[in-house]
Amino acid sequence: MNHFDKINNVYFLGIGGIGMSALARYFNSLGKNVFGYDLTKSELTQQLENEGIKIVYNDDVSLIPMQCMAEQDKTMVVFTPAVPTVNKIFGYFAGNRYFMLKRARVLGMISDNYTTIAVSGTHGKTTTSSVIANILHCAGKDNFAFLGGISKNINSNLMMPKKHSDFESSKTLLVAEADEFDRSFLWLTPNVTVITYVDEDHLDIYKDRADLIDTFNKFAQKGKKDGVVIVNKKIEDIINTKDIKKLTYSDNDKGADYYAENIRLENGTYTIDAMTPYGLIKDITIGARGRVNVENTMACVAAAQAAGIDNDSIKEGVATFKGVKRRLDFHVQNEKVVYIDDYAHHPKELSATINSVRELFPEKKITGIFQPHLYTRTRDFATDFAKSLDLLDEVILMDIYPAREKPIPGVDSKMIAGLMKNKNTYLISDTEHIIQKIKELDVQVLLTLGAGSVDKLIQPVTELLQSR
Repeated sequence: MNHFDKINNVYFLGIGGIGMSALARYFNSLGKNVFGYDLTKSELTQQLENEGIKIVYNDDVSLIPMQCMAEQDKTMVVFTPAVPTVNKIFGYFAGNRYFMLKRARVLGMISDNYTTIAVSGTHGKTTTSSVIANILHCAGKDNFAFLGGISKNINSNLMMPKKHSDFESSKTLLVAEADEFDRSFLWLTPNVTVITYVDEDHLDIYKDRADLIDTFNKFAQKGKKDGVVIVNKKIEDIINTKDIKKLTYSDNDKGADYYAENIRLENGTYTIDAMTPYGLIKDITIGARGRVNVENTMACVAAAQAAGIDNDSIKEGVATFKGVKRRLDFHVQNEKVVYIDDYAHHPKELSATINSVRELFPEKKITGIFQPHLYTRTRDFATDFAKSLDLLDEVILMDIYPAREKPIPGVDSKMIAGLMKNKNTYLISDTEHIIQKIKELDVQVLLTLGAGSVDKLIQPVTELLQSR
C-alpha cells in the first residue's frame, strides 16, 4: 500500500482493457481520483463510469483533467502496450515526465504486499483464477482477486477485502491472473504459482517457442522460495522450478500429484473425485461448464490446498462457481436450440471449446461463428486454425480483428478458409448478413468464438434464437 500513499490521481491509458479496468476499480475503491482514456466505449467502460470513474474517448490533450495537470507530483499514469506511443495523451504525460508505469508493474507492486496466488498459462487462466477466488470466498477469506474476465459470482473482475485491516496484513490472500503477453507476469513474485499450458502464442512478442518456454521458466523461478509451483502434468518436463517445490495436476493422469477419478457427466454437469497428496475429496460438482474444466478444477484444488483451504470450502467454491462471461457462456438453452459464447482465440482453445460442446451435445449439429484475432496470430497459426474449425459442422468466418496491429498483405480470413476441409464455410462479417445466414442454416447449437468484437453479436443472436 505504501507505494501509492502519495498518489491522489490515477490516469489509465486504455482503461477499457480487462486488466486495466480491474486496477482502475482498485484505485477507485481506495478513494483515489481515477480517470481514463479509451478508444471505444463499451459495456465495461460504461460500468466504470457508473462507478464514478471519468473516461474520455477522444485522444485530446485538452481533455486531461485539471487535477492531473495541477498535481503532477501526485499523479500516476498507468498504460498498456496496446496504447500506441503516437497517442497524444500518452505523449503529453511522457513529455512532461509524469510518473508512468505499465499495468503489469502496478499489479506487481500491489501483490508484493500480500500472499499471492498467481495463475498463468496460455489457456485456462481466467476460469482457474476465478474459481480459486470463489473458493477463498467460500472459505471465509477476505481477499483480493484481479481477474482477466468478469466473474458471474461477483459481476466484476475485481474482488476486494471488506475489512480495511486486511489491506494492511501481508497474510491477506491475493489472486492474480498472470498474463504472459509482453512478459507482464515477470513483475509478480507469487507464493503459489499455477502454470496451466505453454502453447505457442504471442509470437509478435516471443521469438519462438523456446523463448516462450524460457520466459515461463523465469516466471516459475520468481516464486517465493518457500512457496510452490503447480504445473499441468502435460508440461512438467519443460518447467524447471529450480529449488522451489513443484507439484503437478491432471484431469486423469494418475502419475500427477493431483488428478481426477470417477469423472461423470449428468445433465450437463461434471462431478469428480479428486485425488490429492492428502487423500481423496469425493463428489466435487463442477459449476463451470465443459470437459476442459475438469482439468482446471484440479489446478484449483491444488492451489487451494497450498493456500491452506479446507476440503469442504474447496467443494463449495467449485460447485457454486457460476462461470466467467465469455467463457463457455450459455445465453440460450432450450429443447430447440443452444447458444454459447466463448473467448477462444487460439487453435488449442478453439479445439478444447468445440470438443467440450460436442461432448455436451453429441447428437446436435454445431455451427460456429469465428472472428480471428490479430494478423500475426492468423499468419502464424492459419493451418492450426483450419484444423480446429474443421471440428465444426458449419462455420461462419468473420474478418480479422486487428486490435493493436496493422494489416499484413495476404493475411485475412480467406487464408484460413482456403486451408479448411469443411465445405460448409462462409465468409461473412457484417451483423445483418450473419443474422440472415443463421436463419438459413437453422442452427441447433451455435457458438460465437473470438477475442475481438464478435461479442457484439451476443445480443442480436440471443434475441433471434429466443424468439424461435
